[in-house]
Amino acid sequence: MTKRIVIVGSGIAAITAIKSIREIDVDSEIYLIGKEKFYPYNRIRLSKGIFDQLEESKILLKKKEWYEENKVQIYINTNVINIDTDNFELLLDDESKIKYDKLLIATGSRNNTPPIDGIDKEGVFTLRGLGDALNIKDSLSESKKVIVIGGGIQGLEMAWIIHQHGIKVTIVEQLSSLMPRQLDDKASGILKSVIQGYGIEVLTKTGVKGITGNHKAKGILIDDEVELKCDMVIYSTGTKPNKELVAKIKIETEKGIVVNNKMQTNIENIYAAGDVAEYDNQVIGLWNIAIEQGKVAGYNIAGKESEYQKVTPVTTLNAFGISLFSMGCIDEAEATKVLMDQDINSEIYKKILIKNNKVIGAIVIGDMKRSPLLKSAIEKGITLNDVDISNITLDELFEKLKNNK
Repeated sequence: MTKRIVIVGSGIAAITAIKSIREIDVDSEIYLIGKEKFYPYNRIRLSKGIFDQLEESKILLKKKEWYEENKVQIYINTNVINIDTDNFELLLDDESKIKYDKLLIATGSRNNTPPIDGIDKEGVFTLRGLGDALNIKDSLSESKKVIVIGGGIQGLEMAWIIHQHGIKVTIVEQLSSLMPRQLDDKASGILKSVIQGYGIEVLTKTGVKGITGNHKAKGILIDDEVELKCDMVIYSTGTKPNKELVAKIKIETEKGIVVNNKMQTNIENIYAAGDVAEYDNQVIGLWNIAIEQGKVAGYNIAGKESEYQKVTPVTTLNAFGISLFSMGCIDEAEATKVLMDQDINSEIYKKILIKNNKVIGAIVIGDMKRSPLLKSAIEKGITLNDVDISNITLDELFEKLKNNK
């Protein structure tokens, strides 16, 4: 039986791992070390609730008593400086050391800082943690115009919530479309049109050269000459795994910390899960995937053999008066058949990608009730052998999928 399990990181992967460990092992010591000054909380609620009462107690993943009930020694506001794999111990920022028998690295990811001149000026923010959210909330109370750099899911959610509170907002995206990793050009075009319908300015194919203003942001400079005025800038331009902790040890890394299907690294007794983990050459960074990886890591740490089965990546957006979801593979080059239905007037769009009689991906705007059915079909690999895919409508396809559940 493992004696001491140490988990570095305090996100959903870490909490899920603890739950899985305690299903199997109620005796081993568990230490949870988090860099932030807060107990583990629900990060995905931050952008949606920026104007709510952002109190730590209201967004916790688990109540504080849960840690005592599950015999978890929790360290908050604590940074791990180094891992000594020879002596099985961690060096903390107060120069103390913690021994481990098994170690889970679940340090998550951080927002990219784009190479924009003046990005570090006062009045420029990004949203990753609760501290960021509190700072943004304070600044928004004095802002009249905000520029959001980045047309991904978080940037759009921020723009929507800011607009709803009567603050003028402009979205600036360097690429030619919004949510380019999750949507095709048609879906992105519909989304852009809907957003602009609310009086929100959307600038695609627009690079930001710099942040203007002496000390505090006064605007952004685009195309070397054109300045867009504002009194606050929020950027959301992708994330990168927090893998710096393992830089000094012989652990395999590429984009993230490389793991196998048991969430094991190449160093015995060290595991990784969540946004920092790279499996099958991918670091996806989604909530549902972090949960599954945390569960698999926890089981294996506790001695119950478990293998990670790829989870279908799912992205949903409920904003601007529409519902949108994207899941699985949306690259048409990977599909043998694409089914599509579009009604621009009612802002409905459905695109289903099929390969070898199996649904591999989908983009849907305006019909969220289809989401569970499509997700199930993709994850279960349902084969539609009795269906003439070359001559079928979307409604017929949905009916067949329903019957094949």
